[in-house]
Amino acid sequence: MMIKKFFLLLLLPMLWSGCAPKHKLEQQPPEVIVASPTEEMVTNYEDTTGTVAATQQINVVARVEGFLESINFNDGQRVKKGDLLFVIEQESYLQKVKRSQALLDYDNAQYQRQLAMLKENATSQANVEEYLAKVQADRADLELAKINLSYTEVRAPFDGLLGAHQIDVGGYVGSNPANPTVLVTLEAITPVYVNFNINMRDALQLREELRALGQGNKEIVGTLPIFVALANEEGFPHEGILDFLNNSLDSSTGTIQARAIFPNEDLALIPGFFVTVRAAIGPPFLALTIPSAVIQSDQGGEFVLTVNEHQEVEEHYVLLGPKKGTSRALLKGIGKKDHVIISGLTRVKVGMKVRTEETPPKTLFNPTLK
Repeated sequence: MMIKKFFLLLLLPMLWSGCAPKHKLEQQPPEVIVASPTEEMVTNYEDTTGTVAATQQINVVARVEGFLESINFNDGQRVKKGDLLFVIEQESYLQKVKRSQALLDYDNAQYQRQLAMLKENATSQANVEEYLAKVQADRADLELAKINLSYTEVRAPFDGLLGAHQIDVGGYVGSNPANPTVLVTLEAITPVYVNFNINMRDALQLREELRALGQGNKEIVGTLPIFVALANEEGFPHEGILDFLNNSLDSSTGTIQARAIFPNEDLALIPGFFVTVRAAIGPPFLALTIPSAVIQSDQGGEFVLTVNEHQEVEEHYVLLGPKKGTSRALLKGIGKKDHVIISGLTRVKVGMKVRTEETPPKTLFNPTLK
């Protein structure tokens, strides 16, 4: 009897559940945020690595012999043209100037005496010419002595940045043209060069763009803007002009040597620094842009996910164009009326039904990816 009651108690909940109304729970499609691409003017840029170089670089050397008397700068100092850098002992050169001046004065007096005597037929024309030759030689010797004296003061030949001095005060310097004594290096950095290379593909594209505009290959030299950035800088804050483009291709690298010149008034670009170089390859053009973060890739290439009119997710392979800030231009693959998924990408797959919320165009560039 007890067993029958026990099975009856077990059957009651099952019977009750069978009589209760059935509610079918339907799962809601995931929600995504979509936005249409934005039309913007973009420019195709080539980014590469470059090296900063001085527009002028020389070794300042001693042009006369002697002991170094003074150094008139701090290592690494910026100097102007004509600034005094070194002084080599001057006393011996001063005495040579005085000696040459005294000899000139004496021979000139003799020459004047010979001219007076010639008027009285007391000397010959040959004697007059002999003393005239002595006077001319004395003048040349005096000028040479003055030049050597001026070389004892070593001055900056142009505006630039000094390196470290190579000779200390009291050291002996020589003037041998084959092996002159290097005193310090001087580099001109206002303006400054940036050397870089352009690959053959971009060089050909640039040439075609110029031909389409009715310009020749060399028109870009002196007109094409070039932008650079240091490793710790955002964007490309330094603007210069293409200064040189080589006529031949380096077959070992497949690139063409190029050089740009920059004002560098803030002295931010120092010779030897590596920089990122950005050069415009062709004129600006109108293109559709979307946030770079929503572009995905697989073995087939780059693609984006969109939602069609049936609220289904579609996959579109795209041809990427140039970057513009945090966005990327798309040259092929989608139209300006397509609805690109910019949020909720991880919750969907191709063919899935979704619910959409459209984002105003102004927020397209700051998507929240989930």
